[in-house]
Amino acid sequence: MPSQGRNGHGATEATGCLSCYLNALCVPQGLSRDETALLDEIVFSPIRLEKREVLCFQEAPFDSVYAVRTGCLKQETALEEAESLLTALWLPGDIIGCDAIGLGRYPGTVSALETATLCKLPFDRFEALAQKMPRLRQHLQRNISRTMHEERLSLHQLLARTAEARLAYFLLSVSSCFQRRGYSPRHFRLPLSRNDIGSYLGLAQETVGRTLASYQTQRLLRVHGREYYLLDFARLERLASSTGRRQKRPRGRSVDQVR
Repeated sequence: MPSQGRNGHGATEATGCLSCYLNALCVPQGLSRDETALLDEIVFSPIRLEKREVLCFQEAPFDSVYAVRTGCLKQETALEEAESLLTALWLPGDIIGCDAIGLGRYPGTVSALETATLCKLPFDRFEALAQKMPRLRQHLQRNISRTMHEERLSLHQLLARTAEARLAYFLLSVSSCFQRRGYSPRHFRLPLSRNDIGSYLGLAQETVGRTLASYQTQRLLRVHGREYYLLDFARLERLASSTGRRQKRPRGRSVDQVR
């Protein structure tokens, strides 16, 4: 069963959708104050998770989606070979649980990478309200569609790419996420270990460490603990868009002719 965490503290007025600074990300555009108030009624008081605390376990029955207010969370999916992969990351404004709607169960174990707070929306009550508020259903559908598009794009960008290209693409994606949320795209805190990043990108932990060290030597970025400072966007973008493949030698020409 999903873990309930602990309820956040504070007055109701301070925790509702109307007062939340992430309102523009979580709540559909164009809702009236009365409609937003109805949404407030089905949202549980914020749940607080401490670092490494579990929100929901893999295969637990699906019953709710969660809007991330603060912090960062990850999803780990255990495979039949006893291997565990990091399959999703969530930042403030993201919705957790969209990938569980069709399955009827959570596809991975979701835990906090740092202290986090989330709003819980029981899905049966959400669906009932969405019948009265079409914008709410459309907002969820767009969220699912955007997530699928980003996952397919990420898969395309990562297949057959070098470690340098994968890591550059990943860091720029995180940068873009923070920018959409009103934070600095150049300086952000990413509470992921080298092992987590490697699992997410299909790289060994040692490869991630070496690549980050190389980036710092080239003055592409600076890393201090979990703090990342992107110094050269243009070069990172060129790295991220490169295929990493060597150019093929023209047919019918010798090595000396190619030179």
